[in-house]
Amino acid sequence: MKRDIRWYDYLTLNAFWMGLTTLSQTMTPLIIPLLVQQFVGEALKGTYYGRLRLWTLMTALLVQALMGMLSDRSNHPWGRRRPFIVAGTLGLIVVLTLVGFTAGLEGLGGYWVLFTLIILQMVAANTAHGAQQGLIPDLVPNDLRGRFSGVKAVLEVPIPVILVSFTIARLVASGNLWGGLLVLMFILLLCMGLSLLIPEERNQREYEALDWQPFLRLVVMTATFTLVILLMEWVIQGVSSLAAGLSSTAVVAVLFLAGVVCMGAAVILGVWFSVRVGLGKDAVSNSSFTWWVISRLAFLVGSTNLASFTVYFLQGRFGYVGEQAAKPAAQLTMFVGIFILLSAIPSGWLSDRFGRKPMLVLSGIVAAVGTLCVIFAPGMSVVYLGGVLIGMATGLFYAVNWALGTEIVPKAEAGRFLGISNLAGAGAGAVGAYIGGPIADHITRLAPDLPGVGYAALFAIYAILLLFSVLALKGIHQKPATVN
Repeated sequence: MKRDIRWYDYLTLNAFWMGLTTLSQTMTPLIIPLLVQQFVGEALKGTYYGRLRLWTLMTALLVQALMGMLSDRSNHPWGRRRPFIVAGTLGLIVVLTLVGFTAGLEGLGGYWVLFTLIILQMVAANTAHGAQQGLIPDLVPNDLRGRFSGVKAVLEVPIPVILVSFTIARLVASGNLWGGLLVLMFILLLCMGLSLLIPEERNQREYEALDWQPFLRLVVMTATFTLVILLMEWVIQGVSSLAAGLSSTAVVAVLFLAGVVCMGAAVILGVWFSVRVGLGKDAVSNSSFTWWVISRLAFLVGSTNLASFTVYFLQGRFGYVGEQAAKPAAQLTMFVGIFILLSAIPSGWLSDRFGRKPMLVLSGIVAAVGTLCVIFAPGMSVVYLGGVLIGMATGLFYAVNWALGTEIVPKAEAGRFLGISNLAGAGAGAVGAYIGGPIADHITRLAPDLPGVGYAALFAIYAILLLFSVLALKGIHQKPATVN
């Protein structure tokens, strides 16, 4: 930035983070689950929702990386990043408009139309997202990046979560899908408009040809990870067939154990193969990095998918019908978001004083306890208490886990190592939904005399993975990684 920083730059550089989180908090836990349920029915809603999550998240991972690389090299008169933000937002407006019209469709035809549109949504959103990530490194001096990142945290988590809870969720819960989508589109356009005020200038460097090797490596990593997830889901299908003749209690026990084993295997094998592809021979001498990614992915599988399946859980556990579950689901997410912020602020100080790993042990245990509160809650007040505990644990995890990761990667190749860890973010939703959704569906189908137990069992699996993230810390030795 060639001029002095002004107060409103803190807002304009970070405004689009609010738009992106408002989008994800509207679509992932609210609109998409309800539309999937409408199209495929109660018996298969988890399975089809999981399929959608797998392929859309893998698309997001690849598009975000590609658009980040392309925006690095952009010579557009508006600057490197803003053209991508504008293009992505306008694409989102078109896609969200078409999503509104899908509500009138029926059956699998409607599902596949929605599936296609959410793929396109991920392309548009990550066109903007990949560029947005470069704004602070591009324009903000090092001594101010902490302050800008603090504003980013506020705009990225609590504000959009609270906003969705009090506006869009209420509209969706009342059956006004179009009202919710129009509010979402207005927020996206507002955030885009604020982004246009960013003092970004044309990139004066000569255009550099894109080096496709890092992106192709990411494609291979993503394909490998996807194959592991597909294999584990195939195992779940086989186990459910074998369990068809058992009693309801035995069905729950067998599929619960199979879910723990298959999701755990997807986390461990998926990370191991991905790190091997990404680092090559350097993976052998950096087992701490591998275990750090495993721990990170295990925690995120649990925490991310609790939100994804909240609507279905509340419907089965407390008898909410259709859109009625949207309002309490959004309120639960609001509690989680607020306490993520409140706990993230002191987490750095606490980890400096007591150590990274002890704080991560605490976060995994508290998150698991919060999940158990949600599962066994007699009413919504205890569910909200569980959400508070999950939010506190998640805020602690986000701050401390990343700090631990930056300490064990080599400074000279931090981008290379930490780029591989991005697979944990996208992979969490894929593992937890693609494998977890069918587990809940199979239990619901094979144990009809135990209403609501399918998603309760799934949430219990997530609690086990949160605890497994603690056990994985034993493989981490806090010393910098080495490269050959």
